[in-house]
Amino acid sequence: MAVMNLKTKARLISVGSIELPEVFRPSGPVSTAGPGAGENNVFFRSGGRRVRLSVSESSPLKLSELEGNEVAIFENGLEVARGVLEEPLLHCPRQAYITVSERCIYDCKFCAVPKLSGGVKSLDKVVGMVAQAWDTGELEAISLTSGVERSAEEEVARVADIVRALRRFDVPIGVSVTPALKSSEILKVAGADEIKYNVECLDPDLFGKVCPGVSLEKIKMALKDAVDHFGENRVFSNVIIGLGESDRALRDGIEELAEIGVLPVLRAVYPHPLRRDDIKMTRPSAERLIDLACYTKRVLDEHDLRGDIAETMCYRCTGCDLIPHRDL
Repeated sequence: MAVMNLKTKARLISVGSIELPEVFRPSGPVSTAGPGAGENNVFFRSGGRRVRLSVSESSPLKLSELEGNEVAIFENGLEVARGVLEEPLLHCPRQAYITVSERCIYDCKFCAVPKLSGGVKSLDKVVGMVAQAWDTGELEAISLTSGVERSAEEEVARVADIVRALRRFDVPIGVSVTPALKSSEILKVAGADEIKYNVECLDPDLFGKVCPGVSLEKIKMALKDAVDHFGENRVFSNVIIGLGESDRALRDGIEELAEIGVLPVLRAVYPHPLRRDDIKMTRPSAERLIDLACYTKRVLDEHDLRGDIAETMCYRCTGCDLIPHRDL
């Protein structure tokens, strides 16, 4: 039986998609979070690891049904891994991972959210979604992410109100938003347990082209402030891989984040159909993903940081990334 090991998971992430038989095609709502917003996805689990793949009829990876609830992934007719499909609770397994504002005033060139201009969920809507997840008995964490409908300050206030309302559920709460003045203090007081501010691109020569109108230095300052309020091992930051950045810039940036107590989330770029003409995006190879993940783990170890302590969001899910101290 082919078990998904580190190399296999890296290969699956590098491809990023899978072709499914009709019986397995998702019928629920599509993802509204991040660069892959508007796409259907599946979660595959094998050998204690999990991977999230977008559904695509043109993928080189094919899913086949086996006996019982087992499935296998094939590439070029060869079995790559055997395991099971996991049913997401809300966006991912065992978490209520909810996008509050499905729109954004910023125009980061890799992200589909500004192009989709989705809705904004009310406090009552979010509480109702979490309550339904709670009733399943499977809810282990709540994770809130949000674009920016009008301003970062207004968004932080909106999410803080939601966090306060969600404290009635006895699970940890993580928040991923665009930082604003005193946002870490506001969200910590509201009851958030973990926080994520995304630097997105760690190559300073590319950042202005990738995230126009956003300040990389202000995000870094906000991350330092977040560690002061939430503590080490409770602050995270997405780093997109495949935007044309150099490995040297990545390594320097990963070291800089770890030095201040932040855990980088190395995310393979997703060339969304709505964004493919805006910027050159190249899915990273499995070898590059493993090399950078191993480097990140070494740096985290040097700074006494642990990837397996996280209670919410991406380090808890592990579906989209190679997570230090969980996958390697």
